[in-house]
Amino acid sequence: MKCELTKEQIQFYQENGFIVIEDFLSAEELEKWREAVTEAIAERKGLKMPGKDAIVGEDDGINKDSEYFSKVFDQLLNLWQTNDKVKEIMLDDRIGKMAAQLSGADGIRIWHDQALFKKPWANPTSWHLDTPFWSFSDRRALSIWVALDDATLENGCLYFIPASFKETTYENKGIGKNMDGIFEAYPQFAQVASVSAKMKAGSCSFHNGLTIHGAGANMSCGNRRAMTCAYMPDGNTFNGEPNILPDAYLKTLKVGDLLNSEEQNPLIYKAK
Repeated sequence: MKCELTKEQIQFYQENGFIVIEDFLSAEELEKWREAVTEAIAERKGLKMPGKDAIVGEDDGINKDSEYFSKVFDQLLNLWQTNDKVKEIMLDDRIGKMAAQLSGADGIRIWHDQALFKKPWANPTSWHLDTPFWSFSDRRALSIWVALDDATLENGCLYFIPASFKETTYENKGIGKNMDGIFEAYPQFAQVASVSAKMKAGSCSFHNGLTIHGAGANMSCGNRRAMTCAYMPDGNTFNGEPNILPDAYLKTLKVGDLLNSEEQNPLIYKAK
């Protein structure tokens, strides 16, 4: 695993709100990730996330139009909670250290992992933000996105609006059908050139949860598979947004409570 970050990479991320790391995984590691994720998805039998009743392709209360979004990607969350192989991958403190170095946080907790599979001919993923969906509010929160297949212009690679995270807010504009919907809230970025994040399988990107990002349609007859994980800096508190938190856990929380459950949000890295 290419887990040692240079000062230049950290600086680039902190200026632009994203970074692409080529050849993040070795060929052997990539195959391990693919096998683990494939197994974990099969075990789920369509259940989108633990502790909720949502099924893949049905309305989950997050995306606005379930019919349209069922053709954007298949999305399964917190596979680490239901598969030991994925758990071993996701709790790797080397990745946690990378997230801490990029974000500037002392400690990193898993918010949720997420398999994002664009099937052949899938719809585009509209420009959006991540953090406003989450149950905590932290401008340092970020995600890793690992390409399990080559991510190309043809099959729906990611795109970023550089430096947008410096001006976006926690207001949730959702993810609609229209690619330009985000610019109603942030017109200052409508004329900023986007950056495509083409990646070979095994490469990865990190992006800030307040960086405007999206993905193209899959204009190919093949899959575009990715495994991602969102990270919460340690010390965050509940903001009242349910998001992916299990119903039973939600009943124990009130706004302002520390989100430090090792069962739900394990601490995977802490600076010494």
